[in-house]
Amino acid sequence: MASLNPSLRWMIFTLVLLAWTTSTVGQPSLWERSAGSSSWAAQSSTPQRLTAQGESELRASIDSGSLAELRWSSFVDYRPQVKEFYESGGYTLAWVRDGRPTLQAQVIIEALQEADGKGLDSEDYDGSRWAERLAKLRGSPSQADLGRFDAVLTVCVMRYISDLHVGKVNPRYFHFGLDVERRNYDLADFLRVRLVGGDDVKAVLESVEPPFSEYRRTQQALRHYLELARHDDGQQLPASAKPVSPDSSYPGVTRLARLLRLLGDLPPDVAVQDDSDIYQGALVEAVMRFQTRHGLAPDGQLGARTLKELNTPLTRRVRQLQLTLERWRWLPHEFSAPPVVVNIPEFRLSAYDEQSSVALATNVIVGKAYRHQTPVFADEISYVVFRPYWNVPPGIQRSEIAPAAARDRSYLETERFEVLSRSGQVVAYDPASDEVSQQLRAGAVQVRQRPGPNNALGLVKLGFPNSFSVYLHSTPTQKLFSQPRRDFSHGCIRVERSAELTTWVLRNNPGWDLQRVEAAMQSGRDNERIYLARPIPVLILYSTAIVTEEGEARFFDDIYRLDEALEQVFAKGHPFPR
Repeated sequence: MASLNPSLRWMIFTLVLLAWTTSTVGQPSLWERSAGSSSWAAQSSTPQRLTAQGESELRASIDSGSLAELRWSSFVDYRPQVKEFYESGGYTLAWVRDGRPTLQAQVIIEALQEADGKGLDSEDYDGSRWAERLAKLRGSPSQADLGRFDAVLTVCVMRYISDLHVGKVNPRYFHFGLDVERRNYDLADFLRVRLVGGDDVKAVLESVEPPFSEYRRTQQALRHYLELARHDDGQQLPASAKPVSPDSSYPGVTRLARLLRLLGDLPPDVAVQDDSDIYQGALVEAVMRFQTRHGLAPDGQLGARTLKELNTPLTRRVRQLQLTLERWRWLPHEFSAPPVVVNIPEFRLSAYDEQSSVALATNVIVGKAYRHQTPVFADEISYVVFRPYWNVPPGIQRSEIAPAAARDRSYLETERFEVLSRSGQVVAYDPASDEVSQQLRAGAVQVRQRPGPNNALGLVKLGFPNSFSVYLHSTPTQKLFSQPRRDFSHGCIRVERSAELTTWVLRNNPGWDLQRVEAAMQSGRDNERIYLARPIPVLILYSTAIVTEEGEARFFDDIYRLDEALEQVFAKGHPFPR
């Protein structure tokens, strides 16, 4: 190098520096990609001001609460925050400098275009329209063009952040006991402080999402099922007049094997005879895995329910995962202690430890789909009652207990019911008289069932005072837990492993091990109440799709048709019920 003349040495140095820069810079920006090979000099940090006419048009658009350029033109639900955002900046442009989008705007637009991967709909944020808008800015945009671009991006990013943080729809719209209002951002301040001049806009946008590992696993499963849906041909399996048993002939074997291999229930290295119509061997085992993942009894038979689930389009599974992500966004982002979570369609309870892993899981029975649905809400378990009384709710008293007492005058005594005055005192009654059944129907008296192994609440109740009068409890009818679909109650939640759950709930109360809990249940004092040393959050949720800690996606029936109700609201588009 020393023998080269200075100008040649400088040329070589320049070429080496250029090669190093090209190899380390990474992907081009959205603006550079949309503009071809052209690039831009550094932008001014001074906010760009519109002309008087341009500012007037921007103000008028904001005051109207409508922008025709948006897919969902009305933004009346965000108008106050959009107006506050521009007023705080003196109606200067937030996302445009020197007539082109800021780097922050480019990162935001990329996020809006990729919203489908978050379980949202990118078209709610004009995903397909941004390329044309960017192209217009590369030309000779008018003041009105600049103002509209800026305002549209402001509305879209406000919608995106809110939808990603607390969900599109306020759960109160469905009368759920979940409160998202307290977690709403001051969007005007959020955008101005954290995004307009932000150094890492992508990280800021990601920070608004729920922090749960289950949420992240669901997003991963969604991306996987989006890919599966693109590769599946959607061919339907043939119906069968009767269940297809193992080792039987079935004309859909080839399609069945192809589908189960795609879904992962049939391992890729397991061979299946392509020229055989016999339903057998590894294919049966794969069907059993599929049945387990879809809330069915894993009997290996191709019955009507199993064929229905197999023929469900993968786009439907995508939708279930999207709805599940919406419901995760409704939840508080932090808890005072690891929670107990009940998922109604799964008929399953999970208790979490301090590492956010499942410490205990058990089957549950939930409210009947017709008239006795278990509500969705959040609360705290604050006490345990061993050998509880069952205070019969007025509705059950009128519709069930009173008619039974009228039909059989020994019913109340046989079932160990006590009759109470309105003040709560036990009253005597004549079993031979019709008077008590009439009083029960009229609500003049109340009934409660005495503690014992045949009590409807079983031998333990976990209480969390709530407006729905719902709680967790054991039950004398254990055989119902063997059913794959378990909506049998009047709304409360019956727990299969009630002793183990009670022990876990009382883990912060010294001395309450499993042996002591079981003794209190079987031979302890009646109606003994123990207050928890530390209340435990409880979440009663509704998700027809879950993703296990092992990453396995599981799907369940929409037994209360709440997926259907949520989809109907989504279909109406913005503005959603807030």
